[in-house]
Amino acid sequence: MKKATKKEIEEIKKLFLERYSSAVTELAYRNIYELLISVMLSAQCTDKRVNIITPALFKKYPDVNTLAKADLNDVKTIIQSCSFFNNKAKNIIKMAQRVIGEYNSEIPLDEKELITLAGVGQKTAHVVMIEYTGANLMAVDTHVFRVAHRLGLSSDETAIKTEETLVKKFKTDLHALHQGMVLFGRYICTAKNPKCDTECFLQKLCKSKESFKAR
Repeated sequence: MKKATKKEIEEIKKLFLERYSSAVTELAYRNIYELLISVMLSAQCTDKRVNIITPALFKKYPDVNTLAKADLNDVKTIIQSCSFFNNKAKNIIKMAQRVIGEYNSEIPLDEKELITLAGVGQKTAHVVMIEYTGANLMAVDTHVFRVAHRLGLSSDETAIKTEETLVKKFKTDLHALHQGMVLFGRYICTAKNPKCDTECFLQKLCKSKESFKAR
C-alpha cells in the first residue's frame, strides 16, 4: 500500500481538524473517577455498552473509597455484560485501592503514575489524559489503527508503533486528531462496508478505496 506524502498528511490533518475540532469521547462521565473506569471498561467493549453498565456501578460505588471496599462478586454482577468482566472487576477494585493508598484518594493525572494502576496501560492512560486535560497525546485503538493504515499514515504492525508514527507525522493537535480518528473509524471508515462513496470526506486521500470498490 502506498504511503501518504508529507503534503497529503498535512491535508489529512487539516480536514480532520475542520471536521472534529470539538470532538469528545462518547463515554458518559461526570468526573475523572468515572472517566477512568469507563475507559478501563471500554477495552474490547463498545462505548454504548459501557454507558449502559456504568450508571448502576457509579450509583452503588460513587468514588474510589466505596469501590475499594466493594465485594468482587457484586461488581462482577453489575458489569457482567461487558467483555472480560471478571478481570475488569478485579482491576477497577485494585485501582481504587492503590489510588487510596498511594495518591490520597486522588486519581493522578500523570501518564507514568496512571500506568502503575491495575488495568491501566499506556492507551488507557492516554485516552484519559486526552479527554480530561486535552493533552497532546495520541492513543491507538482498533478504529485509529484501521484509519491510519487505510490512509497510508502507518504500516506498523502494532498499536504502539502506529501511535509513535502518528505522533511523529502529526506533531500537534493530537488530542483532537485522536478523537476525530476514533469517530471517523466508528461511523464512516468502518471495518466492514466503509461509507467511501456516501460519507467519506477523505476519499481522495485514501490508499485503500480501490480494494473496497473491487469487492
